[in-house]
Amino acid sequence: MSSPELNNPPSAEGRESEVLAGATAGAIPAADNGAPEPAPHDPYAAFRVPAYRLYVTSFVLAIIGSQTLAAAAIFDVDAKTGSPLMVGMIGLANAIPLLTLAMPAGHIADSFSRKRVLIVTQAVLVACPLLLSFWHTLPAVFSMLVVNAVALTFGRPARASILPNLVPKSIFTNAVTWNSSFFELATSIAQAMSGFIIAGLGVQRVYLVSAVAMGLCMVLTCFLPDVRPAGRREPMSWRTLSAGVKFVASRKLVLAPMLLDLIAVILSGATVLMPTFAGMLAGDPASPGYADRKAILFGWLLAAPSIGAVTMAIVQAHLPPFRRAGRVLLLAVAGYGMATLVFGLSRDFWLSFFMLAMTGVFDNVSVVIRHTLVQLSTPDSMRGRVSAVNQIFIISSNEMGKVESGVAAWLIGPVLAVVSGGAATVGLAAVIARKFPELRRLGSLRDIKPDEDHA
Repeated sequence: MSSPELNNPPSAEGRESEVLAGATAGAIPAADNGAPEPAPHDPYAAFRVPAYRLYVTSFVLAIIGSQTLAAAAIFDVDAKTGSPLMVGMIGLANAIPLLTLAMPAGHIADSFSRKRVLIVTQAVLVACPLLLSFWHTLPAVFSMLVVNAVALTFGRPARASILPNLVPKSIFTNAVTWNSSFFELATSIAQAMSGFIIAGLGVQRVYLVSAVAMGLCMVLTCFLPDVRPAGRREPMSWRTLSAGVKFVASRKLVLAPMLLDLIAVILSGATVLMPTFAGMLAGDPASPGYADRKAILFGWLLAAPSIGAVTMAIVQAHLPPFRRAGRVLLLAVAGYGMATLVFGLSRDFWLSFFMLAMTGVFDNVSVVIRHTLVQLSTPDSMRGRVSAVNQIFIISSNEMGKVESGVAAWLIGPVLAVVSGGAATVGLAAVIARKFPELRRLGSLRDIKPDEDHA
């Protein structure tokens, strides 16, 4: 499960954000050998680094830009076609560039200035919603989504890889945990705000908000330190492109959480069905004010997972890492599936909102554990390529989940599509626990170190 993108986040996004999420850094207890007492845990350590404050501000603006664009596109396509299948094709438009370009994108993040890669991709991310604010026919929406996805595919590995170079290693996990908090907070604000703007001013104004936010993000990125990858630059080849895949495949504790997230989000993703469920909860379509009620409810339902996730992220930032991280991860995925199942059965707005918020709570726990393993297990010289593999798992699961939801809703109806997906996710957690005992036995995350042998 994940956040839609990093430039976007972590996709994220947004779950996006998920691509840069991590775990809080806890102090290691002193041994009984006269060693000095460790310093107390500082939950705000990352904010004492000026470069991080600049980075996270640009990150928040990027999330607002990407999430308002995503919300506008979903509502726009639903309004133009009334077809869950067509809305699901948004996922395909986002997934194809990712699946075809992620590996070269990772190589570029490991070969060139990551700051410059971000600036170039963000310029494209400004242009796409700006064009849609004036011209948003159905072909234009899908065309701009494809171009936007290409820019995100190249931007995410660069953003994911630059953070470890901006903060000391001792507070890295604190920084990425706060990234998770801000990702979810920005996502919830952007999505709820999109519903109100659509109801009051129309969907074109949401596209304009997206362009403005991404433009401000690009300005702030220009002031970040110019970080270049460690080690010598290697020419692009199949060996360098596939190095990230080989690294992930060789480490079961990295591969298992990625697989778990990939399949769970494909099965339980219901984002593209939010207009349908908002319509069910808005009452009689013939009643006065139905369209505005549907738009507002759509925004709140879309924002609910992020509201739950940001709450959990803030809680985790103030706590030491989980002692039995593997078991917690498996239980979180099972909880995500159960909450999705209840949401599919609900016909009450507050119950639906609460269940979606709980999916965000469980998802954030998964994000913290998974991304700590990925980022801290990877040498800096390979972070771009491994981040590219990670974004294939995270973002493709989000986008293919949209396709699966649209197709399933078209075949068996939206309610059964969501309920069956949630039930299957619960079963998936049990299967992964059995197939990957290493994950089930995973203890504390604070002892994770880079595997330099694979660098």
